[in-house]
Amino acid sequence: MREIEVDVAVIGAGSAGLRAYRSAAQYAKRVVLIEGGDYGTTCARVGCMPSKLLIAAAESAHHARGAAKFGIRVAEPEVDGRAVMERVRTERDRFVGKATAVTQKIPEADRLHGHARFEDRNTLRVGDDLRVRAGSVVIATGSRPQVLPMFEGLGDRLVVNDDIFDWMDLPESVVVFGPGVIGLELGQALQRLGVRVRMFGIGGFVGPLTDPDVKAMAERHFQSEFPLDADSRVESVAREGDQVVVRFRDGEDELREEHFEYLLAATGRRPNVDRLDIGNAGLALDDQGLPVFDRYTLQCGDSSVFIAGDANNHLPLLHEAADEGVIAGRNAARFPEVAPGHRHCPLSIVFTDPQIAMVGDARAELEEGTYAVGELDFSAQARARVMGEDHGLMRVYGRYSDGRFLGAEIFTPRAEHMAHLLAWCREQGLTVAEMIDKPYYHPVLEEGLRNALQMLQSRLEQGRGQVRP
Repeated sequence: MREIEVDVAVIGAGSAGLRAYRSAAQYAKRVVLIEGGDYGTTCARVGCMPSKLLIAAAESAHHARGAAKFGIRVAEPEVDGRAVMERVRTERDRFVGKATAVTQKIPEADRLHGHARFEDRNTLRVGDDLRVRAGSVVIATGSRPQVLPMFEGLGDRLVVNDDIFDWMDLPESVVVFGPGVIGLELGQALQRLGVRVRMFGIGGFVGPLTDPDVKAMAERHFQSEFPLDADSRVESVAREGDQVVVRFRDGEDELREEHFEYLLAATGRRPNVDRLDIGNAGLALDDQGLPVFDRYTLQCGDSSVFIAGDANNHLPLLHEAADEGVIAGRNAARFPEVAPGHRHCPLSIVFTDPQIAMVGDARAELEEGTYAVGELDFSAQARARVMGEDHGLMRVYGRYSDGRFLGAEIFTPRAEHMAHLLAWCREQGLTVAEMIDKPYYHPVLEEGLRNALQMLQSRLEQGRGQVRP
């Protein structure tokens, strides 16, 4: 058994792991990066980028179908499924290649290939013939799709998002379980590309939304494009030949049966810590078997082990994974000198149409009686009507005690841009009045944001002094 000693061992060469390696290397003499699979991040290979390629194709078809409202007569677009998927795969491979090239620039001696697992808190077995003794360890092993037991037996009729981007052609029909971020993005894109889609959820969830009014509008809009039951009553899921058969109760409590070519399981992701022999590290674990950690230092308890990115299941987003990698790598290299790192304003975007965005505090996180709400329905917003995208709702929240902006839940066209503006304002600690007193061009969608903020400011002024913070 070959043995090496290092200052820091980083497990996982994804977005968080790469940042952790570079961060640690600034402070430590010997840092190694361990990867058991192929190089190329989750985002590039099966996440952000290939999904946006599919969405871009769907948007092109959708815009062609909607040209008539502008007086433009075009024939029904013909979707060439094989050509669509060829472009998705080609561009996906390009993104993966670029991510792989970045990883391969790391000195070969610092890149270890093999499955890592803990022998003890500071000792890792990599593959069958290497033992790594590390002063500290960063766990950055990412996550994988979670498949529910009820889908067992579907064989190759069951797919997750990882599988879709390797399709050679588009199928005739797909049933989607899970109207979360992945389910909504891929489900709407497939529907617009001519695939028959039906979507089932549990508990009434629609993406990450918690504001009842915004969620209700989003649900109605998606239901106008494809059948969506966010609180479904599915009786059974089974395979019959090459079909997936779903039996469910409809809104009238009638038992129905539908057949689909594939079932897309978009029922969440699970962190890849269950294959690390994590129990040997002697860490405190939560009820899901994940290490208990501090979200500002990424340290697991008071140990020399740190956990970053999707592996900790806190904020499974690329920009958060990158930030966490930097913090975890620095603290691992400087252990036992551990310091909290800067965490940015929470920001998430769902690339549906309209887009969904969450900024700062979600409605469900706010303490009742301490905040006011402003809103704007985009059905009458000037720029939205010009573009023919006049649908959506934005709600913004501000604190009575000091007038500061707290957060927003958005379901509007081009929400990605307004979400960034709001995140920057929240991070700078601006008041709602200060946000209103900024330049707004005409006509732009951001004028709708100003309208919502003006309503919020009015309500803050009416309620100030009446509600205790």
